[in-house]
Amino acid sequence: MFTGIVAAVGRIVEVTPLSREADAGVRLRIDAGGLPLQRTRLGDSIAIQGACMTVVELRDQEFDVDVSRESLDRTCGLDRLGEVNLEHALRLGDSLDGHLVSGHVDGVGRVTCMDPVAESVELRIIVPAHLSRYLAYKGSITVNGVSLTVNRVDDQEEGTEISINLIPHTVQVTTLRHLQVGVPVNLEIDTIARYVERMVGGLAAAPHAGLQGTGDLLK
Repeated sequence: MFTGIVAAVGRIVEVTPLSREADAGVRLRIDAGGLPLQRTRLGDSIAIQGACMTVVELRDQEFDVDVSRESLDRTCGLDRLGEVNLEHALRLGDSLDGHLVSGHVDGVGRVTCMDPVAESVELRIIVPAHLSRYLAYKGSITVNGVSLTVNRVDDQEEGTEISINLIPHTVQVTTLRHLQVGVPVNLEIDTIARYVERMVGGLAAAPHAGLQGTGDLLK
């Protein structure tokens, strides 16, 4: 689990296909930037642009991860050189400053607005229609690994457009500063929304299950 609070901006410095097959994944070599690796071990999880990846090789201030073709097909920004948001997995006792983030990208959205508003920036994103039901005013969403708060929800034919206020600090210390209209972004919806949907859906399907049945659904 992660928090969506970016610890450092690193950089993908090398992308190497894992084989010559057309559907092969890639190995990424990442310069960790300001992310401390002293306590990092092989097999540890690190979120890269919001996608949870496993460390397979370590050097002084670089690490490698293997990204499957499935992951490449369902994310953006993990197939080319460039800056990436980085976060170590949450440890027991760590401060939860953002929200609970699994590092599993649910879909790819598209930036529709990145405009200055006073000292901040308004970020608007079209979210795929299949994720629309998980979005709520003042709810949480993860964009490229950054925990953010939804300020407006506007359902449209092609999906749902959400509006987010980016404070100057967030813009300065994450890769969100590079966003432009039309750029794709990795999205993860709030984990709590998944369980609410499952519980409400289960109760609706079995309205006469009684207390015991409800308890089973909540386990």
